Amino acid sequence: KAFAEHGARRDRLTRAIMEEHTLARQKSSGAKQHFVDALLTLKDQYDLSEDTIIGLLWDMITAGMDTTAITAEWAMAEMIKNPRVQQKVQEEFDRVVGLDRILTEADFSRLPYLQCVVKESFRLHPPTPLMLPHRSNADVKIGGYDIPKGSNVHVNVWAVARDPAVWKNPFEFRPERFLEEDVDMKGHDFRLLPFGAGRRVCPGAQLGINLVTSMMSHLLHHFVWTPPQGTKPEEIDMSENPGLVTYMR
Repeated sequence: KAFAEHGARRDRLTRAIMEEHTLARQKSSGAKQHFVDALLTLKDQYDLSEDTIIGLLWDMITAGMDTTAITAEWAMAEMIKNPRVQQKVQEEFDRVVGLDRILTEADFSRLPYLQCVVKESFRLHPPTPLMLPHRSNADVKIGGYDIPKGSNVHVNVWAVARDPAVWKNPFEFRPERFLEEDVDMKGHDFRLLPFGAGRRVCPGAQLGINLVTSMMSHLLHHFVWTPPQGTKPEEIDMSENPGLVTYMR
């Protein structure tokens, strides 16, 4: 009962937001570059029902919450475990941003080491280690194995990103590896696939990267992070709680 009531309340809220966007578009004649507007503009072309649009909106919001928080938590744990890296990224902040203002998204492009730290966090700790399940739509052969049509397929991106055949010292948290070689993490380089690849690549990839970068940069710009008193950095428990998403245990 509570779940049904919550669903109805959520749908009322979403319909009010959609109505707001429809009226705004009629007044300003033309669609704004906004996810809600994009879906409403494509409604007729793709025969999208109102329920489908509501589902897509909430898929984006729900899928982007725990994954972003989990990645930021792993990244901060790595910062505490690796004071050398933390100090290096803070030196970059002091040099580029200084101490007199708050860092903004416009600063990201001028902070290459910070970007490498985020990338290395996504490599070692992809929030969805087996991706979402895929289904093969034809009989295919991969690496000598027959995958029958209709098989559920899980891609172990966690294992790929820790494979010693493609990564040097894969278990070491070393952001410098991405200064030595620029590796794309939005589906073009199959060694690093925290957001998947192909037609079902995560549509919120850039948003996820920006959110994690923003959360980490504010935490690291304003504070120095150390382990709890009496704990050495190497004693921090980095064991995982497996599931569709991987929390710190």
